Amino acid sequence: MHIKQIIIQGFKSYKDQTIIEPFSPRHNVVVGRNGSGKSNFFAAIRFVLSDAYTNMGREERQALLHEGTGPATMSAYVEIIFDNSDNRFPTGKDEVVLRRTIGLKKDEYSLDKKSATKTDVMNLLESAGFSRSNPYYIVPQGRITALTNAKDPERLQLLKEVAGTRVYEQRRQESKKIIEETDSKRSKIEELLNYIEERLEELEEEKEELKNFQDMDRERRCLEYAIYHREQLDLKRQLNEMDELREKGVHGSNQQNKLFKDDAERITKIELEIAELQGKIDLLNVEKRELDEDVQEQIKAHAQIELALKDMEDTARQNREAKKRREHELRVIEIDIQKKEAELEKTIPSYMNEVNREAQLKEELEDAELKRQALYAKQGRSSQFRDRGERDAWLGKEIQEIDRTVMTQQQQANDLESQISNLTQSIERVSGEIQNTRNKLEQRKVNLEEMNNQHNELKAQRDKLTDQRKELWREDAQLETKLINAREQWKSNERALASSMDKKTNNGLNAVKRIVEQYHIKGVLGPLYELVDCTDPNKWTAVEVTAGQSLFHVVVDTDDTATKVLEVLNREQNGRVTFMPLNRLRTKTLEYPESNDKVIPMMKVLKFDKAYTKAVEQVFGRSVICVDLNVAATLAKSHDLDGITLDGDRVDRKGALTGGYLDVRRRRLEAATNLKKWRKEYQVLDSHQQVTHILSQMQIIEARRRQVQNSRDPLLFDLNSKMKEETNLKESKTGKERSLLNLHSNIKMLKAQKEAHQTEMNTELTQTLTSQEQRRLEELNTNIELMRERLSNFSTSRSELEARKNVLENELNANLKRRREELLIHIESLTTTDDDQIHSTKDELEKLIQDMSERADEIEAELKNSSTFLSEKSSELEKLKSEQIERQQKLERQQKNVDKFLSKRKLILQKKEECTKNIRELGALPDEAFKKYENTDPTKLLKQLHKVNEGLKKYSHVNKKAFEQYNNFTKQRDTLTKRKDELDQSKRAINDLITVLDQRKDEAIERTFKQVAKYFSEVFEKLVPAGRGQLIMQRRIDRDSEEEEDDDDNDHEGSVVDNYSGVAIKVSFNSKTDEGLRMQQLSGGQKSLVALTLIFAIQQCDPAPFYLFDEIDAALDAQYRTAVASMIHELCENGQFITTTFRPEMLANADKFYGVTFSNKVSRVSAISKDDALNFITQEQPQ
Repeated sequence: MHIKQIIIQGFKSYKDQTIIEPFSPRHNVVVGRNGSGKSNFFAAIRFVLSDAYTNMGREERQALLHEGTGPATMSAYVEIIFDNSDNRFPTGKDEVVLRRTIGLKKDEYSLDKKSATKTDVMNLLESAGFSRSNPYYIVPQGRITALTNAKDPERLQLLKEVAGTRVYEQRRQESKKIIEETDSKRSKIEELLNYIEERLEELEEEKEELKNFQDMDRERRCLEYAIYHREQLDLKRQLNEMDELREKGVHGSNQQNKLFKDDAERITKIELEIAELQGKIDLLNVEKRELDEDVQEQIKAHAQIELALKDMEDTARQNREAKKRREHELRVIEIDIQKKEAELEKTIPSYMNEVNREAQLKEELEDAELKRQALYAKQGRSSQFRDRGERDAWLGKEIQEIDRTVMTQQQQANDLESQISNLTQSIERVSGEIQNTRNKLEQRKVNLEEMNNQHNELKAQRDKLTDQRKELWREDAQLETKLINAREQWKSNERALASSMDKKTNNGLNAVKRIVEQYHIKGVLGPLYELVDCTDPNKWTAVEVTAGQSLFHVVVDTDDTATKVLEVLNREQNGRVTFMPLNRLRTKTLEYPESNDKVIPMMKVLKFDKAYTKAVEQVFGRSVICVDLNVAATLAKSHDLDGITLDGDRVDRKGALTGGYLDVRRRRLEAATNLKKWRKEYQVLDSHQQVTHILSQMQIIEARRRQVQNSRDPLLFDLNSKMKEETNLKESKTGKERSLLNLHSNIKMLKAQKEAHQTEMNTELTQTLTSQEQRRLEELNTNIELMRERLSNFSTSRSELEARKNVLENELNANLKRRREELLIHIESLTTTDDDQIHSTKDELEKLIQDMSERADEIEAELKNSSTFLSEKSSELEKLKSEQIERQQKLERQQKNVDKFLSKRKLILQKKEECTKNIRELGALPDEAFKKYENTDPTKLLKQLHKVNEGLKKYSHVNKKAFEQYNNFTKQRDTLTKRKDELDQSKRAINDLITVLDQRKDEAIERTFKQVAKYFSEVFEKLVPAGRGQLIMQRRIDRDSEEEEDDDDNDHEGSVVDNYSGVAIKVSFNSKTDEGLRMQQLSGGQKSLVALTLIFAIQQCDPAPFYLFDEIDAALDAQYRTAVASMIHELCENGQFITTTFRPEMLANADKFYGVTFSNKVSRVSAISKDDALNFITQEQPQ
């Protein structure tokens, strides 16, 4: 293990972060001028590894921080990176990073980038060989001088430190302190023992009086128990009598409650029937009035239809005649179009053939003229140019110009080809769109026919439904009446449920519903009363009493959902709600008794979704329905369950009894059940209001038919636009194809001209043409004249065909086809009115008037019957309400009697509890107390109790705790005596420990002295081969008699080591046999060498992983510096050395070199070469 790298920032003169290049594991030398920061570099290492910088004040901390210009340094740190490849640090890592950071208020360590305490760091260092008792692995400036000036006793103290006697001394002082504390405790115990002995003598006298007092007090307690017990029995008898009376009263009250409940249900039923009858009567009156109005309107409509019938027939006849004329004209035009299209199909191939022949002949003519022109140009070359060279130069330029022109025209041809290709694609696209539009027009006709068929079918269904209109009206009216009634019942039960809870809870439940809908919060399952159902009304009271306010608790899936709702609820401050998160509920599996006629578990009465099992078990899991209170009390004791009767009387697991009168008219569960029922009924009725489905379908079909009819004009307009676009595209394509043909012709001519120029360049320049060229020129002139004549004939024929083609196309597109489309539009627009439909409408009105008259007669009869039945129900309702009022008054009187009974029962229970309390306060009674006065007259008991109380007054001064105090003091005396013996034994054990510590300390010092003395001789012999050195332990010879007596009296206070007075040094530098010199007799350099020898000896006695030497060779002579350097080179095989020096000898065998520089009050460390280090040392040598 060795120091691999050091990083310093803000520490003393090292302001900026200084990352020192990795050190060698052997010998490293640091050089630098005085004041440059070498010592601060060593101080930084000591700052991390040693105890030199501990318990510092603010000023001492400030002194460690860099002071200079610029911003103040608030903290500093030194980081040492160790190579731990040998795993000397037990961390399991190849590198260990140790950092210490200090500021004005903080001082902290970190180990491998993690915070650590100073104790952890020091223990880690000691485990790697950094001994606190031997700090000589770091030798700062002045340490050598201090050792040279040290006296013999000081060297002895140093030897003790190296031997590690500090631990023994600390433990010895701790032991002495414990002995002093033991003596102090022992003296206090003796004082307490003396006080306790005196107090025991006093208590012996008080014990006799206390015995007499206790006998009379026992008699008093027996008498009081007998009196209280008799009173308790009497109260128990009264309670039993009251319970029997209450059972009878409860039975009568239950009978009245049942009758009251039955009457309330009958009243509710009759009120519903009356409400339905009243609604039915109102509806019949409205229907009768509307029927009368409709009959008058239908009669007027019938007269209007008869007047309009004739006009409709005339219009239909005119439309049929016009349609026949248009269809005849359409057939004539279709025949004409077919003839024209056939003629056009014959004309177009002939026209295209003439165009191609004309283009071919024109190309041949241009080629012949080009060849003729070339021959004429060649014939005139002799007069134009002086020689062949001048001609060839001109021809070369012409060829280049022709190449450029050909290239330009070729590019134009390519562009035209691309444009023609795009136009071809556009023509194909437009042709496809035209075909699609025509297909849509055809499909439109098919769809229109289908819709007409559907419309006719729906008309037939409508006629059929007209016959059923009477029943549909009646059903619709009844549904409307039921719907209104269901809505009223829903709202009424909702108000009843709200009145059974407090206002804040009601507001909270309403707010929760609104918040869930507004913020779309999932996981809110609803209040408990919405999640459970009880189909048996007889058990509603038991279920409601068991649940209590828990009926209104809101069940949610998780507590996170409850938190979301609560945040909004608290923000709005609107009501109060209790949530039941299913993920937080913990229920236990319970064992219920077997279900029978007397016991039914509450969970079996309720119906609910399995997902809500935890919430239901939380509220109802521990409750069972019992036939009476006796069964409930038995179950509460045997099964640890809450028993409840059908009347709401309850016995909980602890035996407490609750119950009494319950107003059945305000039952929460009944209101909640009815609310769910009518809400569902309203939703079902509201979903059956659509009775005009067929008529709405007819309207939809009619709208679609009109939409299809209206879509024809846009499609025709789109078709014409596409056809025009197609024509324009074809014309543009034809023009571009002609341009392309001309370009290809020009390119061909240019290439032929170029070829002629190239041929001419290979011939001599002559005054005339050759005979062959003359004949060729004459042939070309003859052929050109013939071709021009033929071209004229072809152009005339082509023009005639082109004119005929244009006439045919114009007549087809502009006249015939357009007229055909117009005729089709007119034919479609001419629709004939169906006479059957008109007559059907007339018949329908006549039948409708007849049905309305019949319906009015039926309504009149129904109104008469409903009025009679309503009167009967109203009379029955009045009678039941009067009986209900009488029963309610009787129940209220019974309730008052129950309240009186409960008050009296409560008073008796209080008296009984008071008697029980008095008996309990009597404390532990003798066995005779339970039977001694069992048959004694109560009057005698009171007299005897009075007599005993008078006798007790004589002992009012007696110490009633004498026995207790005597026993307590006796126990304290025994405990203190035992504690005293333990302290004596502890003191002896500590004295034995001190003796052992002294022996171990003596052994450690003597062992260390022998090792150091041995290594001192060996090291000195290596450093000074001609001399020898030794360490001598000095002893005290003169000891006065007083000291001897003190040592005898204070056993174990001293040790053998106390006979040593110091460690002396004798050395010889030039002989191994002479006596040697003392330290005082040596020169300064010799003293420094002896001090270094002692340091090396101590280090070999307790070796460290590395050593730091700060200018240890400053005071040595040259030969000793060489010896010391050789010694370090030898020792660096087993440890790392980092030294500073101003001498060249130390550099001779070093492995790595570092230079320290100082600039602008900032120190820096950098690696340098050996030559640079030697040059620096040479410059710094004194002249």
